[in-house]
Amino acid sequence: MAAASFNLYQDTQGRNSIQLSGQWSLRAIENDFAELKKSLDPFFTDPFVHWDLQQVEQLDAAGAVILLNGWGNKVSANVTLKPEHKELFTMLVGLATPESGKAKRDWLSPLVGVGSRGLEFIRHLRDFIQLLGLLLLEISYLLRRPQDFPWREFSANVYKSGVTALPVTALLGFMIGVAMSYLMARQLRAFGADIFIVNILGLGVIRELGPILMAVLVAGRSGSAMTAQIGVMRVTEEIDALTTMGISRILRVILPKVLGLTFIAPFLVLWTSFWALAGGAFSANLELGLSFRFFFDYLPQVVEPVNLTLSLVKGLLFGFVVTLVACHFGLRIKPNTESLSNSTTSSVVTSIVSVILVDAWFAIAARGVGV
Repeated sequence: MAAASFNLYQDTQGRNSIQLSGQWSLRAIENDFAELKKSLDPFFTDPFVHWDLQQVEQLDAAGAVILLNGWGNKVSANVTLKPEHKELFTMLVGLATPESGKAKRDWLSPLVGVGSRGLEFIRHLRDFIQLLGLLLLEISYLLRRPQDFPWREFSANVYKSGVTALPVTALLGFMIGVAMSYLMARQLRAFGADIFIVNILGLGVIRELGPILMAVLVAGRSGSAMTAQIGVMRVTEEIDALTTMGISRILRVILPKVLGLTFIAPFLVLWTSFWALAGGAFSANLELGLSFRFFFDYLPQVVEPVNLTLSLVKGLLFGFVVTLVACHFGLRIKPNTESLSNSTTSSVVTSIVSVILVDAWFAIAARGVGV
């Protein structure tokens, strides 16, 4: 098996002719295509050189690409090929030649994109309503047979979604309260309205910031974990195994998560709001000299108790929305890792957007209450 080589000779008319021979293939380990290309470069620039490939024992794509690049991605009339080499060069020339002319613009593509997005939204809405209906059916079943309530799964979700979230919600709530109080203290001091920081912090944290902060943290922490857990169960076919054994996946997997987080969410709102107010009081004490006792004694006088009720109702609603969205995307995961990551991301984004939309509607509906 001879290595790739070439010979230079002149024909009867005095023109240079290159005769290639040997194995122009990667199978010949001793071939050095970089050195061969360097040796042939002076002849590639001469358009009158004749190339004879009839003595080549074997030619693969690697050897053909070296020659084709030197010939300017075309096979001219001064190249003599074996019949079996013509198909290889024809294929490589087709791959190297760009499409001629401008691509025709498809004016309907934006409309097709909007239509596909609309159909995808309708499919999501249909599955979401179907999941909500199945949950209501399971709840009605448990009202008739309370002994079948999944207490173990419910308590586990309360612990994972609520108890383990206490440190991070407390820390973030405290830091947010400090930052808000610090910024407002500088502005209120300029107008001599130091005492109104209690009004602003109390109403803002209890009515809006506490529930929203809790919902965003829960969506990014517990919601994503729920979606990933259900998705892994889909990938490992545990969901199908439950169905095969006659066990309701809604009753054992979905319902405990929904009820668990919905139950614990109002308590998380209270916890987060308390630490946000504590951070605000701490900053107000440093910046404005307001004592902690004055801050928390004056707070019930300027913030009506109905705002606390609205906050708890928001927490209940936000917890339900976050969990339902997380379970919805978890059940739609396909048995592959890419779908798992995409659905988890979509779950978090959709949960946060849904919570903000619900909060906006709630703010409009209760705009005259407690203000």
